[in-house]
Parts: sequence; structure tokens; C-alpha cells
Amino acid sequence: MYPILFKIGPFTVYSYGLMVGIAFIVANYLLTKEFERLKLAKNLSNEITLLAIVFGIAGAKLFSLFENWSEFLSNPLIAFSPGGLTFFGGLILAIIAIWIFLKRKNIPFFLVADAVSPALILAYGIGRIGCQLSGDGDYGIPTKLPWGTDFSNGTVPPTVMFKGFNFHKYFPNLSQQFPNGVLNNTPLQPTPIYEFIAAVIIFLILWKLRTKEWVLGKLFMLYLILAGLERFLIEFIRLNPRILFGFTEAQLIAIVMIIAGSIGWYILGKKETVK
Repeated sequence: MYPILFKIGPFTVYSYGLMVGIAFIVANYLLTKEFERLKLAKNLSNEITLLAIVFGIAGAKLFSLFENWSEFLSNPLIAFSPGGLTFFGGLILAIIAIWIFLKRKNIPFFLVADAVSPALILAYGIGRIGCQLSGDGDYGIPTKLPWGTDFSNGTVPPTVMFKGFNFHKYFPNLSQQFPNGVLNNTPLQPTPIYEFIAAVIIFLILWKLRTKEWVLGKLFMLYLILAGLERFLIEFIRLNPRILFGFTEAQLIAIVMIIAGSIGWYILGKKETVK
């Protein structure tokens, strides 16, 4: 693990922060190119990216604090720590902020949502590389596969991340291979890398389909379906608490994304038929 890449005098360059920065730069570049194709104002992509950065990070931090409310109450200073960001929280708050911004400018939300979708999923994947490098707790279940990764030097060691997690209950098939549960040096599934690969595949699909003459919003609905499906599936090999019907919190949100995207795809498809 490489939580810290290097230091320049008093400045420390963290792997997670660097990858998040690269993710926003790449997303802004793709968004600018797409806005040029759609003949939208050149500065609009920068404004959208800025809103995504500010409200995305704020939403990710707030969502994380709600998830760890008791820890926050015992130590409010964690609100100012650089770690502890939850993607779905950032996505929700950023969408709301961008929707309000576009409404004030009288720009169709779905026009921009379609344009943003390919860049958004690729940025998500790049950010996951940062999770892998920093070892921030987004890793998966124990594995004997040759690419199983030791996250003991990460910012969140496995024994801290999964303290109190009933490993043998939720993964009985792994109990014999790992009778002691999850130790710090236990090889774990590098799920951030899996998510990066999936994000690149989804990006290529959306990028290929972006020029189709679909009704506005349909590409964004496809993003919701594919991004939700990716997260829903990856959670089966991640050690996150099961909170309802054997699903994790992320899976429940992913289900909402898939349902919303499917309903939206159907409704917009009906509009295309009428046209």
C-alpha cells in the first residue's frame, strides 16, 4: 500500500487525493469535449465540475458521518479528516446542486446528465485506484487467489475496518480457509481494481452510445442501471455490514438506482415511440 506517495518539503502528496484530483481533471476534459459537440457554453463544463467537486466531497463526507454517527459524536474532529468519504452521498448532493444550478439557467437537466454520465463513471473508476493505493477500507473478502492483496499498511487496516463483523456468519464457505477470520495481513480481494475495470467497460459503452439520437435522459438512465448493477454485485465480495434483508447499505442504494433507471428508461422509451 502507498497511502503517501511522496513529500515535497512540508507538503505531503497522498495517493487517494492525487487520484481523486486526476479523476476530476479527466472528467472535466471529457465533459468539455462533449459540451463542445453539443454546442453548449464552453465555461459550463468548468462550472459543473466545480459544483461536483464542492458538493460531491461535502455530500460524501456528510454521508460518511451519518454512517458513523456514534463515532462522530465521540470525536467530532473526524468531520475534518481527509478520509471517510462515501461516493453515493457525494453523488446525491452533487446531482441536487447541479439540478438547481441548471434550473436557474434554464438548461435541461437531462441534457447535461446525459453528457456527464460517461465522464462520471470513468472518474469513479479512477477514484477507486486511489482507494486501492491508500487501503482505505474498500477492499473485499479474504482470498487465496494469486492477486490477493495485503492491506495491512493501508490507512484503515482490516482488523480496524471489520472489528465486530461476523465474518463466519456471512461467509461460512470461507471459514475453513480462514479459521481466524480477517487478520491485518490476510490476502483480500482487491475490489477497487475490479470496480475500476468495470467502470472502464461501462464508460466505453456509454461513450459509444452517447451519439445516438435518443430522447434526453435515456443515457443517464442507462448509467444509473449499469453503475447500480456494478456496485450491487461487487458488494457480495466486500466485508460491509448487512443491514436489511442480508444486503449492505450500498446494495440498497444500488437497487434504488437500478429501479429508478429502469423506470426512467421505460418511460423515456415510450416517449420515443410516440415521437
